Amino acid sequence: MGIAHQQDYGYVQWWAMPTLLIESPILLSSFYLAPESMIRILGIDPGSRFTGFGVIESDGRKAHYITSGFIRVTGETWAERLGVIFKGVTELVQIHRPDEMSIEKVFMHRNADSALKLGQARGAAICAVITHDVPVHEYTPAEIKQSVVGKGNAAKEQVQHMVRVLLSLPGNPQADAADALAAALCHGNSRLVSNQLAASLTAQLGKK
Repeated sequence: MGIAHQQDYGYVQWWAMPTLLIESPILLSSFYLAPESMIRILGIDPGSRFTGFGVIESDGRKAHYITSGFIRVTGETWAERLGVIFKGVTELVQIHRPDEMSIEKVFMHRNADSALKLGQARGAAICAVITHDVPVHEYTPAEIKQSVVGKGNAAKEQVQHMVRVLLSLPGNPQADAADALAAALCHGNSRLVSNQLAASLTAQLGKK
């Protein structure tokens, strides 16, 4: 498997097959071992040209960066491009073995064709994960931005900045990778809140 360095601190790229290209910034060690309370989350930002991905370990209070990058979606036909997304996400699952996946929900788009393609790209990524029995959790773009930045209409630059701060990265991640990392962080936060509510409810029922 060939590896070509692309940027000083940032991106390496590798091929699993002739049509598959994944580009990933290696900012910190990929050999970080998380405590048992943490889970590994794969965040996906689906797209018809670039599908961003980000892998973190999180318990909702703390998050540790594992890796991130994007799949460059190539192919002569749309079916081939969907195949690239499916194969790329499949490889990510096999390499990083996430416990859960977080992905953006489809949002209303002025261009119906773009919305349809985005939905199909999401479907290809979700199918790749589901075939490995990884639970999938979906969040709207506004929910993800609210969780990471504090406002649902935050700009992409604000998301990149907050992802860098929250994960203590030495630089801003690439835009698609940042959105995927934000999706993963959002799920980590949501999972913590859900667990706290469940614990509170269990405690209340135990007192009765």
